[in-house]
Amino acid sequence: MEELTLTTPALLFSAISLIMLAYTNRFLAYAAVIRNLHDVYLDKKDKSLIYQIENLRQRINLTRWMQIFGISSLLLCVLTMFLIYIHQQIIAVWVFGIALILLIISLMLLIKEIKISSQALMLHISDIENHLKKK
Repeated sequence: MEELTLTTPALLFSAISLIMLAYTNRFLAYAAVIRNLHDVYLDKKDKSLIYQIENLRQRINLTRWMQIFGISSLLLCVLTMFLIYIHQQIIAVWVFGIALILLIISLMLLIKEIKISSQALMLHISDIENHLKKK
């Protein structure tokens, strides 16, 4: 087995940083949609918005957990580098393995969130199609 070097966990920095940027962008987009839905709901008290609000609640929770697991992965990568620096190779290998598992969990949550988002969009498309058929 090859020895773990400082460059191995450092390679994940750019990937995790890009992932975190994407997660943050998703979160900001949800915040804008929620603020808009809030205004619409206060104006119209439309019960059909309840499903959208619940869907967004679920997606925000998933995004929060995606961010937590991603940040934890990055933190453990930094810890791995420190452990390598102080010559704690065996512990570093285990910590890096945990960091990879946390990153995998974060990405799996992203897949689930994308599935939920796609289903919500498909409902909107169906609604538009139904309105077009009525005309």
